[in-house]
Amino acid sequence: MAPGSRLRGLLIGAVIVGGLCVLLVAAAIALAVNLRHPAPAPAASPTSAQPLKTSGGAEVVKERRLGGRRMELTLRSPALDGVTTVRLLLPEGWSKDSGRSWPTLWLLHGGLDGYQAWSKSDIEELTEDAQVIVVMPDGGKCGSYSDWYNGGDGGPPRWATYHLKELLPLLESRYAASGERAVAGYSMGGQGAMLYAATGNFRAAASFSGAVHTLMPGVDLAVMLGTTAGCFGTDWKRIWGDPHDDRGIWRAHDPYHLAGRLRGVRLYVAAGDGRKREGELFGDITEELADRAARSFTGRLKELGIPVETHFYSGRHNMTYWNGELRRALPMLLDAIGAG
Repeated sequence: MAPGSRLRGLLIGAVIVGGLCVLLVAAAIALAVNLRHPAPAPAASPTSAQPLKTSGGAEVVKERRLGGRRMELTLRSPALDGVTTVRLLLPEGWSKDSGRSWPTLWLLHGGLDGYQAWSKSDIEELTEDAQVIVVMPDGGKCGSYSDWYNGGDGGPPRWATYHLKELLPLLESRYAASGERAVAGYSMGGQGAMLYAATGNFRAAASFSGAVHTLMPGVDLAVMLGTTAGCFGTDWKRIWGDPHDDRGIWRAHDPYHLAGRLRGVRLYVAAGDGRKREGELFGDITEELADRAARSFTGRLKELGIPVETHFYSGRHNMTYWNGELRRALPMLLDAIGAG
């Protein structure tokens, strides 16, 4: 795609996602273009997606049953320096005091969404008879499932630390979760699923339209622009720094560059083509970029001899398609953790 058409497509995608005026988005694009320069990649930063150091535990502020299998926990998280919420779907017969434990399926939401997003899918119906705890945590509107760089100072929000070193052990110590885990997500959550799988904490991972190659030209701009437009007032450089000056940090949070750590994990990657349909002026540039990232990422996996199940289809960047992909991927995810 020519640079001009790519930038025009990114502009349109950002307006749709962020709902901001054209002038603001155009300014953000210009800023992103000026900041992106080719540079050799330095060695991976110590903040790479590796098993994280143990932090203090999260405190349960509120526990409530919503009816049926649904439970919500409100937690005070040291890693986030604030309060957050996670929704659980509990299996038939679940009890904290049952003397047994259940495998977990983590579902990660995309950018600009929250922990309730997956409840719009068929997940409750699909897991009705499954012996699994479904974990749907908040990941921040622009959290990127990462501990934010914050100019090298670190500090909150530390989303990866919260999920992997606070929430995960809390569920296993107090809510009868076992050590058998799978993870899936859409869009930003697809990136998060692969980042978390690369830590060695999950047996299976699935990405639906995920940002699984964040340093790919076009995708990098979309990440910066999405933060600028969708999380107005948030400096996108807080997350991973600048892709030129802090390229090692970006690499350390790019699933493409962590592909070798996914050996032994059962993998599923899907994306739609986002193509323009008859009568439309533009296609879905967000899904087009997700498709390019997914094909590059799965190509890298195959170069490394790492098996991956793929599904590339004609579709858009929305829950209708992600719900379908969940149906396709779920049998593999459950089988990997003994909950099929």
